[in-house]
Amino acid sequence: MRPKIHSAVKMFESVFNFIERHGAFILCTHDPADPDGIGAELAMAGILSAMGKECRIINASPVPDNFRFMDPDKRIETWDGDSHNLLPEKSALLILDTSDEYNIGIMRGILKRVAEAFVLDHHEPAPQTALTGLNDKTASSTSELAVEMARAANIALDLYSAAAAYAGIVFDTGFFCYSKTSRRTFANALHLTEQGVVPYHVYREINESASTGALLLHKRVFSTLEILSKGRVAVQVLRREDLEISGGSFEDAENFINEPLRSKEIAASVLIKENAEGKVRCSLRSKGTVNVSKIAQNFGGGGHISAAGFKCPQGIEYALNEMLYQVIKKIEAQLEKGL
Repeated sequence: MRPKIHSAVKMFESVFNFIERHGAFILCTHDPADPDGIGAELAMAGILSAMGKECRIINASPVPDNFRFMDPDKRIETWDGDSHNLLPEKSALLILDTSDEYNIGIMRGILKRVAEAFVLDHHEPAPQTALTGLNDKTASSTSELAVEMARAANIALDLYSAAAAYAGIVFDTGFFCYSKTSRRTFANALHLTEQGVVPYHVYREINESASTGALLLHKRVFSTLEILSKGRVAVQVLRREDLEISGGSFEDAENFINEPLRSKEIAASVLIKENAEGKVRCSLRSKGTVNVSKIAQNFGGGGHISAAGFKCPQGIEYALNEMLYQVIKKIEAQLEKGL
């Protein structure tokens, strides 16, 4: 049964129409998942359940170790061709926190098999994508959008889903510090605390639960710091041997990129990361004077104005030479133009 939608949130009409067209859903997010993707998945699963819909959350890879606290009931599954192969034809696919089909890993393989695919996201749409849906670039996070949908439909999230959505919001806003934090962000966070979420519990899990290996990994990565472009751009590098020597995990490096931005002179930060399998990703951050999403899109990635990234399939040596040179030049061009 379709709930009554509050007139102030008619922007979700297309999402509710999509939900109304189908009885069963698969939810997924980008690979690997982060708190915003996970929070949005769990909140949307609660919404679908309240609307009498069948729902499975299935991602391309397991929930990263440091974010497992968000899913204590282990509702999130990992795609398995044997056990999940019959689901796509019976389901619609809701993709959360990315509009790029190349960013959902193995889940991309079911796009042509599902009844319909729809995106709910807060990033700038990937220019090469064929997917359609709702992209609200003004939202701080996709978790924020999911909470607004629940509120619009008068659906109360269970405590675990509410806490996961809160974690998604604070992760993507840097605990309410990043530029996309707004009055609406605080309103949705307040709503979740009124549902029983304890902010410190979420803060502790995200910021005070790292292993000693994570600290040693941070030490190694920070030792690679270079300041380029007349003191405006910071570059750090994580190689897979750093993971082996420190005992830290690839996911532990998620926030290392933000450290250089503590300097008032640094306008943009670049972190080149190689995982244990040798796959390379470039993360980009800025204080808003550089639109890193536009830069990432040049390399097949995306994001939003102050946080973006892309993959580098050519490997770490290419990334540190040819690719990094191109990225720095594009950052410098924006700095010279002042956006």
